[in-house]
Amino acid sequence: MPDSRTVEINGVGLVLFERSKRAKRISVSVKPFQGVRVAVPYASSFKKAEDFVHSKTAWINRHLEKIKRYERKHNYNPDTINKIKAKTTLIKRLKWLASKYAFSYNRVSIRNQKTRWGSCSSKNNISLNMKLVRLPDELVDYVILHELAHTKVKNHSKAFWAEIDKLVENRKQMASRLRNYGMKIY
Repeated sequence: MPDSRTVEINGVGLVLFERSKRAKRISVSVKPFQGVRVAVPYASSFKKAEDFVHSKTAWINRHLEKIKRYERKHNYNPDTINKIKAKTTLIKRLKWLASKYAFSYNRVSIRNQKTRWGSCSSKNNISLNMKLVRLPDELVDYVILHELAHTKVKNHSKAFWAEIDKLVENRKQMASRLRNYGMKIY
């Protein structure tokens, strides 16, 4: 069962639906620079959550207006990354690359990290930086493949780099380009 999905809701726009172990009921939140998120308990279906959102369209739109005013007041930059779109884009690409190269992973999270483009835990949970969406596609793929390779080799040994070389042409050039971007992508 998928843990999240993004749905275009008429009159609202993109809405992120996420499964939550802590949620006891379906709840909607509207946050600055993030948009609309719906927490869905495991006991509820995504369909039921979507119906709930449709019933709350007026409430959501009132809050979206407040959020837009807040974002304008706080010098909202239209180039600010939309977390919901970034999450959708990066998870879709991760799934595609994992399928193409026969990798498996456990969970995925998209975060606004300050120092890392990505990481892979000992339990094969992959975390990706939402700022990746600002990079060229080939560098996004390089970072994702780097983290997927860690699902097989947990360190940066020769075996790890040999795995990367099977997946990425010009690995050293890609790593250099990525370093040149640094974390200057806001």
